Amino acid sequence: MSSETIATSTPPANALFAHRGFALFFCVRGLTSFAYQIAAVAIGWQVYALTHSAFDLGLIGLMQFLPVFFLTFFAGHAADRYERRRVVQLCQSIKAAVSVFFACGTFMHWLTVPEIFAAVTLMGAASAFEAPAMSALLPGIVPTGTLQKATAITSSVFQMATIIGPALGGIVYAISPGVPYVIMASGWSIAVLLLGFIRVDRPVVPKEPPSFKDLFAGVGFVRRNPAILGTISLDLFAVLLGGATALLPIYAKDILHTGPWGLGLLRGAPAIGALLVSAVIARYPLTRRTGRFMFEAVILFGLATIVFGISRSVVLSVAALAVMGGADMVSVVIRLSLVQLRTPDAMRGRVGAVNFLFINASNQLGEFESGFTAALFGAVPAVILGGIGTVAVALLWMRLFPTLRDVDRLE
Repeated sequence: MSSETIATSTPPANALFAHRGFALFFCVRGLTSFAYQIAAVAIGWQVYALTHSAFDLGLIGLMQFLPVFFLTFFAGHAADRYERRRVVQLCQSIKAAVSVFFACGTFMHWLTVPEIFAAVTLMGAASAFEAPAMSALLPGIVPTGTLQKATAITSSVFQMATIIGPALGGIVYAISPGVPYVIMASGWSIAVLLLGFIRVDRPVVPKEPPSFKDLFAGVGFVRRNPAILGTISLDLFAVLLGGATALLPIYAKDILHTGPWGLGLLRGAPAIGALLVSAVIARYPLTRRTGRFMFEAVILFGLATIVFGISRSVVLSVAALAVMGGADMVSVVIRLSLVQLRTPDAMRGRVGAVNFLFINASNQLGEFESGFTAALFGAVPAVILGGIGTVAVALLWMRLFPTLRDVDRLE
């Protein structure tokens, strides 16, 4: 277990911004999250405009997941052996270059769906290496004992970007489809520059030469820790079944009868709830019944998904998505804090890679599952069935992982 603990004597959340490294990390996280959320709106709407296919919307998620599946363990190993800042900078430089490709192809009207899928696959490969390195970077930057608050704050900037990014992305896409990609390229480029000014207080120094066994050491560590295995697998199956993100273009256009601005509003709605919850957690960290809070949050996520599925009102749909985002934020903060605090720093890259694989399996494969199910049964039944499945998984996991259910304090 890490020597870091969550204590009631930790400094207030706003004091973290006095720490230069964390302030820069916060800005980097905001810029990259902003770029990612714009990409989700622009790419999803562009593909649906070209194909009018729910299955092709699902393929966007699959194209992002495949490189993660094949590269995850190499990515985790890289995060534990090389300077994490440099790994993140390289990955974000690749994403900036892909955004320029998207912009040129859209402005000049030569971009095709196969080329979009190829570019999305390259971005997925960059994300496979970026995510574990970025996740493992944070504990080496923030002061000891502040990780849960730092996680909540950095998660809040992700949610702020999720609110602003999709809304702005939908508006500028309606004006000109190429502009969102210019904004994406700018965000990732500025983030690369800011990362160069971050100083890591506790850098990782590999003590042993690399080996094939080290490559998969993160899997063994997760298997030996039922609380960690339970929390990341719960997220995998809950979001895999309950995620409705890939179908938002269909809801915006065909069910709620709005345009790109409506898609941006729907994509930003979960972040409104998540931002409120993250602000509360940053000020009042979870101190008791943490495991049960996580399961209750996942059940609430599933119920809100069902409400969204049956809604025909923009207002009710936005409200349901906001509740989904708030419930998901509780799960995110608990999962990230639990994984980081119970993992030695020298293993954080490889364990983070396993966690990222599960997250992407839930998000990107969840998009593919949603698109495939919607193609078979329709968008509304796909979302409702997914919400029911999420509730069922949470109830089952409470019995399968009593260690996670009984976690009291994050320490």
